[in-house]
Amino acid sequence: MRSYKFEATYQNLILLISAAILVYFFGVELDGLAKLWDFLWNALISLPDFIEKLIDYFEKISYGRLWRSLLVGAIFGAGATAIVTLSAGGLLLFPRFSNRAVWGSLLAGGAAYFFMGIGFWNAIVIVLVGLVLIELVIGKELRRFLGADTLRRLNNRPAFNTLVMSLVVGGVIGAAGSQILMYPIQHCTYGSQATRFEYRAGLAVTAASTLFLLIPTWTWLNRRYNIAEYRSTAGYFRNRGLPYLLLLPTLLLLVIFLYYPASQMITLSLRARIFPLPQERFVCLQNYTLLKDNVIYQNSFTTTLFITVAIVLLSIVLSLVVAVLASQKVKGADFYRTLLVWPYAISPVVTGVIFLSLFREGGAGVINWALNNTLGIQPKWLRSEDLAPWVIILASVWNVMGFNILFYVAGLQNIPQDLLEAAALDGANRVQRFVRVTFPLLAPFTFFLLVTNVTFSFYGIYGVVDTLTQGGPPLGPAGSEGGATNVLINKLYQDGFQSGSPIGQAAAQSLILFLLVGIMTIVQFRYIERRVTYGG
Repeated sequence: MRSYKFEATYQNLILLISAAILVYFFGVELDGLAKLWDFLWNALISLPDFIEKLIDYFEKISYGRLWRSLLVGAIFGAGATAIVTLSAGGLLLFPRFSNRAVWGSLLAGGAAYFFMGIGFWNAIVIVLVGLVLIELVIGKELRRFLGADTLRRLNNRPAFNTLVMSLVVGGVIGAAGSQILMYPIQHCTYGSQATRFEYRAGLAVTAASTLFLLIPTWTWLNRRYNIAEYRSTAGYFRNRGLPYLLLLPTLLLLVIFLYYPASQMITLSLRARIFPLPQERFVCLQNYTLLKDNVIYQNSFTTTLFITVAIVLLSIVLSLVVAVLASQKVKGADFYRTLLVWPYAISPVVTGVIFLSLFREGGAGVINWALNNTLGIQPKWLRSEDLAPWVIILASVWNVMGFNILFYVAGLQNIPQDLLEAAALDGANRVQRFVRVTFPLLAPFTFFLLVTNVTFSFYGIYGVVDTLTQGGPPLGPAGSEGGATNVLINKLYQDGFQSGSPIGQAAAQSLILFLLVGIMTIVQFRYIERRVTYGG
């Protein structure tokens, strides 16, 4: 009884504190909330003007450009909808590519890019073609998919009806959705002055634009025709409007702080503008074309991939080793684990300052002072194109290891001891128990850390790079401006916020970086998560 009263008192105290914080927030931040309300109100009252401008644009647009974009959207929408609907209904079973085919095609594309001097996009084509050819040779599923098995599944009346319905609905929705992104770029990729690259990129943009309407349509179709894989389960809300009402604040914040800035960034990437001047002009996809042929940007791309792979591998491996040691039953284990997690609480800029004091050249650097007194050498850590990337890698690994260790320690503490004891009774030694029992049970933690570490390696290392090397030292044909540590996020900042820099190209770089991280995340969820075994 006393425990219940204490718990009730504790909960009331938490509620009072929360109420006081809310009152303080709304009392102090009234000015900010008023500005937010003004922003929403101005957006609302400007909506009729936007609609009028939209109608006026489509009245004046060339019919040739409009119909070509509508045709591309209709073809992509019809084909994609047919594939999604048939595969969701079990009428079209896509093959899974083997690991040998995936790694073989990646090695072929990487060798062609790094050693044969083939362009990046041509290397991507080599990867895709190699993936199909290798799978045709060593796999059976792809040959079965391209053979009579697929024809038997589709040779029936329900499949034909589903195919016709999906082609018609997908074509109409795809044609309408294709105009969502065609309006900002003013259909310029279908004009006579568009380059070959702009035309091809325009096809991709048109296809991507259709997804804004196709994805909700696919969800509706799958529910409408009771496709088993997409049948919705019973929820907790009997009122259909209540979940959307509860989601409204989150959706509003996403629109204001994510979708609206993203749309502004896309618009800015289509214009030529020198920071901080306000003058700008529409240049279609010229900013993306310039990046494609920019040696400095290509150097930043390859440098980012190398540093990302090194950071992810080293951070996960070292964190797992340290977590295993930290999970042992020793005195002061909690204090020891707290010290291990502590580096993650330090910002990347402070991490850069710490490693600058370690790797500074001359007697001022701790490491060079020790090496000079013992071996008589003083490496140029931050001015060598071979050593500087590894300093960035080590600093970033040290910064993120605390985060990884925290999750691995939690995972190790939740591993059932009876499984380890059973493996020991079966004769498994310590290494075998770790490889066959412990590490597989840590797969969910490893997958989560893989995704977060990849994102950190692309975005979170800017502070370290800016503090230690500022993107240098000079590397390769890009010269002094193409440094050995000039990663994508560093170049983006330089082009976006330095006086006289092309801010339109910086906006294009931010979009490319976002798409790159998004694609890598999707690939990880598609091909790695299915190999992860969750408990339960």
